[in-house]
Amino acid sequence: MFTTGQLVFAIIFFVVFVFVLVYSYRGDMKLHKKQYKGSLWVLVGFILFVLFLMMMKAYFKH
Repeated sequence: MFTTGQLVFAIIFFVVFVFVLVYSYRGDMKLHKKQYKGSLWVLVGFILFVLFLMMMKAYFKH
């Protein structure tokens, strides 16, 4: 399906891409902690809301 060259390119591209992402995030970590303070609670609230909707759907289905 894929040639050896394509697989090698995909693997190298993936490794370099992940490295650049990690490097960029580490550089902005201090700024992220300042700007996105409390965003974890928004995520928790969203997950709880989705779970609540799923429970309501299951309750009214029966």
